Amino acid sequence: MLIPEIEKKISAEIKQLQEKLLGEQMLYISKNSKFYQKVFEQNGINPAEIKTLEDLQRIPVTTKDDLQQYNDDFICVAKNKIIDYVTTSGTLGDPVTFALTEKDLERLAYNEAISFVCAGGSENEVYQLMTTIDRRFMAGLAYFLGARKLGAGIIRVGAGMPELQWDTIKKMSPTALITVPSFILKLIDFAEKNNIDYRNTSIKKAICIGEPIRNSDFTLNTLGEKIKEKWNIELLSTYASTEMATAFTECEAGRGGHHHPELIIVEFLDDDDKQVKADEAGEVTITTLGVEGMPLLRFKTGDICFHHTEKCECGRNTMRLGPVVGRKKQMIKYKGTTLYPPALYDILNNIEQIENYVVEVFTNEIGTDEILIHVTSKEKTDSVIKIITDHFRAKVRVTPTIKFVSAAEINVMQNPEMSRKPVKFIDKRE
Repeated sequence: MLIPEIEKKISAEIKQLQEKLLGEQMLYISKNSKFYQKVFEQNGINPAEIKTLEDLQRIPVTTKDDLQQYNDDFICVAKNKIIDYVTTSGTLGDPVTFALTEKDLERLAYNEAISFVCAGGSENEVYQLMTTIDRRFMAGLAYFLGARKLGAGIIRVGAGMPELQWDTIKKMSPTALITVPSFILKLIDFAEKNNIDYRNTSIKKAICIGEPIRNSDFTLNTLGEKIKEKWNIELLSTYASTEMATAFTECEAGRGGHHHPELIIVEFLDDDDKQVKADEAGEVTITTLGVEGMPLLRFKTGDICFHHTEKCECGRNTMRLGPVVGRKKQMIKYKGTTLYPPALYDILNNIEQIENYVVEVFTNEIGTDEILIHVTSKEKTDSVIKIITDHFRAKVRVTPTIKFVSAAEINVMQNPEMSRKPVKFIDKRE
C-alpha cells in the first residue's frame, strides 16, 4: 500500500477534493441527522449553500456537551445498519456512544492502514497490540482492522502483563509495538529485573499512543528520551479520537502527525471559534468526511495543538499536527500560572527518584486550583521533596504539594475499574 495520491497533491487540489466530499457529507447530514437539522433550522442555514471550506465556518461548532446531551440525535442510520457500538473514554465527562456501520468500519480500516504505512509499515510488519480491543474501545479495533487491511500480522495481547508481553515477543517475534509509551519503561524495568536481553529482540519500532513523546519543536521530551536511552528503537507518535475516527500518525521524519484530507477537515480555533494564526496553538476542530453512522460538523475536540503546512521530506504535502499541548478542560490556573498536564508529566519524568506518579487537581477553600502530586519513590525523605519542588520551580516557577504513596495505591489510582487506559490525571475541581 503506497501513499494515497491526494496526500502528495498541492494544497489547491487537496482543497478541491475536500470541498467535493464536504458537499456530499452536507447533503447526507441534512437528510439524516436530527441534531444538525435543528442546528440548520435555528441558524437559518441552507445546507446546499455550504460548498467551500470557508462556507463551513458559517455553521456553529459542535461541543462535547452537545454529544452528551443529544447523543442519539447524531445517529443517521436505522438500528439494523449499525454493526458496532463504541464509547469514548469519558476523560472529560460522561462517555458518549458512537454507532458504526459496515462502511464506517471499512473507513476505519483504511485510515489505520494508511497510518501504519505513514509510520513505515508494510505487509511484512507484525504488530504487538498492547491496548485493549474490548470494553467498547475504538482504538484497539481500529489497529486490528488496519493491520488486516494492510496485510500485516497483529498479536492481540492487551494492556499490562509485562511477563506475557515478553513471552509473546520471544515466541512470536513481532517487529513493532502499539502501546502507551510510559508502558515501554515498565517493560524495560521488568526485563532488567528478569535478565531479559531486550536490546536484542525482533522489536524495531513502537507506535506510541495516548501520551506525547515529543516537545512542540519535535525534539523528544523527557519520556521519549528515557525510552531511547535504554532501548534504541524507533518511536513514532499517533494521535486520534473516537469522535474523529481518523488518526494523525508520524512518518519516519518525526515532524508531526500527517493529515488524511480524504477523511477529515481540520480547523484550529481560539476561544471565540475563530481561526488562529499560523504560528499559534488552537483547539483541534474537525469535520468528518465519509462517515455514515455519526458524522460530525465542526466538532471541537478539546485538544490544543500547533499545526505545520510546509512539505514533508517523506513526499506528503498535507498538514501536520504537532504534539498535543494540552486539553482545554484540563488547563490549570495555579498561583497565576497557566499549566497543562503534559508539562507536569515532563518534569516528573525527568526526576530519577520518582518511580511513578498521579497528578490530582482540586478546588481549594478559596475557590482556586490546587495541585497535589502522588508519587512513589524508594526514598521518602524531605530531600526528595526538595528535589521535586526545585525542578518545578526551575521549569514552571510554581511548586505543587507532594504526597508519598505506595506502589499499590498508585496502581489503584491509575487503573480504576472499567478504565481502558492508565490514568495519570485526576480532576476533582468543582
